[in-house]
Amino acid sequence: MIRIDETTTIKAPIQRCFDLSRSVEVHLLRNVHSGEQALAISGLTSGLQGLSDRVTWRAKHFGFWHNLTNEVTAIEPPTYFQVTMNKGIFRSMQADHYFHTLPSGATEMTDHFRIASPPRILGLPAEKLFLRRYMLALIRERNAVIKQLAESSDWKFYLPMEANGKHRSS
Repeated sequence: MIRIDETTTIKAPIQRCFDLSRSVEVHLLRNVHSGEQALAISGLTSGLQGLSDRVTWRAKHFGFWHNLTNEVTAIEPPTYFQVTMNKGIFRSMQADHYFHTLPSGATEMTDHFRIASPPRILGLPAEKLFLRRYMLALIRERNAVIKQLAESSDWKFYLPMEANGKHRSS
């Protein structure tokens, strides 16, 4: 099993960072190179993920198309949510996302990923040789997109407006 811990500091309010991290559209932005899509097999294909929401992702990794279904299995807005794989290529995958407001007003986003590859396909040698590095690059790419959006005015294109016409994460 691989464990990856990554921390990113974002100069934006905690709620905005939390919401961008749960956005299906933001997730798709970061994986444009793999042709990733949210499939209408089960669960959401757009919007913000909440407790028990599932998304089935389809993407090309390592030269093959894969489907992976994730579910939000715990959530404590705006400081924490957990995503667990229900179905996919890995033996198991779980990600814990923590958000903390720093004294400066910035948000510290910390991600803890645990991934176990299937023994028949990848196994322990592959985990150590390339899977950890590959997954860390994907996580860093995700976090860079969230940071860029949160620190600019572009976040408004990805977060819903309330009935009063204001964004919840303003």
